Amino acid sequence: MGLFSQPNEQQLMYPEPPKMVSTKDFLYFKDMMSWNLAAAKKMNWAAQNCQLPDLKKEFETAAQMHAKHFNELLKTLQQSEGGPVS
Repeated sequence: MGLFSQPNEQQLMYPEPPKMVSTKDFLYFKDMMSWNLAAAKKMNWAAQNCQLPDLKKEFETAAQMHAKHFNELLKTLQQSEGGPVS
């Protein structure tokens, strides 16, 4: 299957995340949140220190995107019932 191939019958698409998150999934969420938070901070720093208006706008857009991803991950974890399960 190629990078841009359509999913086949064996690949299940879930309309919403499961109600409970496994410990392994929770740790992966934690990693993803860390990556997005770090990326958002770096993009904000770059935007603040950039003198080129067009590039500054791109950095700001990237920072907003990473912050949005962080918040979406956080919201998903908050909606899971209880804490992580083993």
